[in-house]
Amino acid sequence: MKTSIVIGLGELGSIFATGLLKNGHQIIPISRHDNLQEIAKAHPKPDSVWICVGEKDIHFVLSHIPDTWQQQLVLIQNELLPQDWLQHNISEPTAISVWFEKKAGKLPQVVLPSVVLGNLAAEVIAIYSKLGLPCRQLDTEAALLFELVVKNIYIQTTNIAGLVAGGTTKALVEEYHQLMQAVAKEIIQLQEALTQQCFDHDSLMQAFIAACYGDPNHNCMGRSAPARLTRAVALTKEYQLDLPTIRDIAAEVAAR
Repeated sequence: MKTSIVIGLGELGSIFATGLLKNGHQIIPISRHDNLQEIAKAHPKPDSVWICVGEKDIHFVLSHIPDTWQQQLVLIQNELLPQDWLQHNISEPTAISVWFEKKAGKLPQVVLPSVVLGNLAAEVIAIYSKLGLPCRQLDTEAALLFELVVKNIYIQTTNIAGLVAGGTTKALVEEYHQLMQAVAKEIIQLQEALTQQCFDHDSLMQAFIAACYGDPNHNCMGRSAPARLTRAVALTKEYQLDLPTIRDIAAEVAAR
């Protein structure tokens, strides 16, 4: 029997643990506060290690990953980019751009098929299949980076613009198009600064709008929206970017 460790048992961690169980894995559930080095003594070579903590906790967890687990890591976070794992000397994790939402007491709501790249990609797709969720495998690191950036644009634009517009992703595109365009363009600038790469803006915008229509009734503003705005503003200052729409939204939110 395969053994898999799941770090973080929130909504996503719990559903992936269910998929692992359905796929015949023994699950070792642990929290982000557990001593990973001690757990690694009992489980030095698990078949996979799923890091399912929120984005605000990812760096703390990655900084404590035992060396023997590094080739088995599966990352699922929003706002994830390659530098997030490379700065912890983790070179080749399996990374998923997760395109479904799971809320307490509700079935998963799919926006688009998730995408995955890494040595555990086939296992990830098998687990998605057990859960009845779509997932496709990517071929290159460049494709993964593009997909991670698209997801970041979707999450950050809908959340940040949603602090002003509210409503759904479909309404954001159709009724608040100018605001959507302005925020999305600034998030693309931020992603280019973070990755130190240039992207085809038209391709990113097309993929972002397709995601908005993937689940047109998806609410723009989740509970994480204020924190995402705060992180975006901090990164704007760190990278010395002039992003006036995001700045104005932050000022409006602060004045409420």
